[in-house]
Amino acid sequence: MALRTVRLAPEAEQALARIVKTTGLSVSGALNRGLLALHENLARYMVRLPYDVYSSLDLGPGGYAIGPSTNTRRRVRQAIRRKLGRRR
Repeated sequence: MALRTVRLAPEAEQALARIVKTTGLSVSGALNRGLLALHENLARYMVRLPYDVYSSLDLGPGGYAIGPSTNTRRRVRQAIRRKLGRRR
């Protein structure tokens, strides 16, 4: 087993003292159990990259654009005219 030196904030020191008193565990036992509990829940704390979020989205089949995004205004007018049956 490794020997570690840990600095605790006053609030953490008080919390550790309450945990030791309430559970009857030693300081070392309480810290070990806390680390193992955090390790089990580590998936909740993992940071998701923007690509991870993007890849999980279901964007549908796609491929139905009538023009590039640089011509959005013109293509929207064209789509509305086609929908309403008007020609210009």
